[in-house]
Amino acid sequence: MRIAQVPPLYESVPPSLYGGTERVVAHLCDALVDLNHHVTLFGTADARTSAELVSVRDRSLRLDSTPVKSDLGSHLAALHEVRKRAAQFDILHFHTDMLHMPMFEKLSHKSITTLHGRLDSRDLAAVYSRWPEFGLVSVSDKQRTPLPRARWLGTVGHGVPAQLYAFTARPRGGYLAFLGRMAPEKRPDVAIRVARRAEIPLRLAAKVDDVDRVYFESTIRPLLDDPLIDYIGEIGDDEKAQFLGDAIALLFPINWPEPFGLVMIESMACGTPVIAWNFGSVPDVVDPGVSGFVVNSESEALNAIAAIRNLDRRHVRLAFERRFTSRAMANGYLEIYERALDASRRIPIAPNVAPWHDIVPVIKAVHGV
Repeated sequence: MRIAQVPPLYESVPPSLYGGTERVVAHLCDALVDLNHHVTLFGTADARTSAELVSVRDRSLRLDSTPVKSDLGSHLAALHEVRKRAAQFDILHFHTDMLHMPMFEKLSHKSITTLHGRLDSRDLAAVYSRWPEFGLVSVSDKQRTPLPRARWLGTVGHGVPAQLYAFTARPRGGYLAFLGRMAPEKRPDVAIRVARRAEIPLRLAAKVDDVDRVYFESTIRPLLDDPLIDYIGEIGDDEKAQFLGDAIALLFPINWPEPFGLVMIESMACGTPVIAWNFGSVPDVVDPGVSGFVVNSESEALNAIAAIRNLDRRHVRLAFERRFTSRAMANGYLEIYERALDASRRIPIAPNVAPWHDIVPVIKAVHGV
């Protein structure tokens, strides 16, 4: 199958540090290539992929220090390049929300769109009802809740390569871990409070976006003086395995409709159980009593920390291997691609319009040629 993968351009594929969507696209591309499909990635020149790369920008937007740049202009130029080459592909797989839809209306029959973000914004329902011909893929069943009438083709959870994160049977760190963004919806302040109450060290590996700078300075920085709390900053894939593997548990204290939560399965891949708050996709990802615990309060989180020693880290790893490898993700998408192709092959020719090869003899007869 000839497949085009079209990610956003904010991060490289995969990101060098923090980043979700572009990391998932990177894992998907490599897994599809391993399954002997021809994959073309329309990404930035700093991508690292086993797919064929069509470079649509010299570097990812976040790593571009140019003071004046246009993310919209960059994405439109990239989509134009995809549109020029669209005939080369059986499937066009977009990860760009709705941005491509006006440009690809006539190619909706072979377009797949994975929605990676939250869907409860007030304008989204109108947008997706405007272009109902585009088939959508959710990354968790819970993510669909705000758009029940959209044209959902299926749910495919994220996946990471089975060999990317080594299993750690006996964590050496004796600490709790927080990995993600320093943002109000990610609630690192709750993670700090829980760790303090449990009297267990907490290590936070997190980026600070400009939009979250005030929250970090006003809410988080004053909490970092505690000797139990260690803020180590943003880390990349090469550091995650040790950071997560040496933790006794990952704290995931979100308070927003998380679409998936890639860090949860990264932790599970290391054998590290997850203690996650009951929002968004969490019940779809965490298997309580096996790969971690789903909690509704800080008190429940403290009880979960006390019960962590009862979980077998081998079972945490097996829960990851059953559901959340990149191979499992690729197979999930291949099923959707095949269904889309089967549906497009069944599109009939308009009943009152004859095929061109049937019209040619008629034209010749009328004109005596």
